[in-house]
Amino acid sequence: MTDKQKQYELLYKQLLALAEGESDEVALMANAAALLHDAFHFWWTGFYRVVGEELVLGPFQGPVACTRIPFGRGVCGTAWKMRQTIIVPDVEQFPGHIACSSASRSEIVVPLFRDDRVVAVLDIDSEHLATFDETDRVGLEKLAGILGDSK
Repeated sequence: MTDKQKQYELLYKQLLALAEGESDEVALMANAAALLHDAFHFWWTGFYRVVGEELVLGPFQGPVACTRIPFGRGVCGTAWKMRQTIIVPDVEQFPGHIACSSASRSEIVVPLFRDDRVVAVLDIDSEHLATFDETDRVGLEKLAGILGDSK
């Protein structure tokens, strides 16, 4: 097991403990964003919640972000539409990328599901190219499972 895998396992246990007995999804998202941001020092770590036909900014850590993202637009809207995690090694190469910050260079977006519906996405940006890999996908999807089933 790599150091990064061990770190995700520890974060999983911490988030499980924080989620125990807590039904407020915004509070859980806030703690999850803080845990991830503190552990990995990403450029931006946060959530967008599904509200109608758009994603609305939720709890996050990092610089100011886009407030609303339409269904199917950008990396976040595309992950929502495709119902799957998207890893983007270079955001400049992603068609229709929404540049909330010019400092963002790579990105991973993980959908959160409840009753087989996407209810939010976890969005993480890095100021470095090709930051995210399969280990991140697996670790973040496991964490997203806690949050998606939280209510």
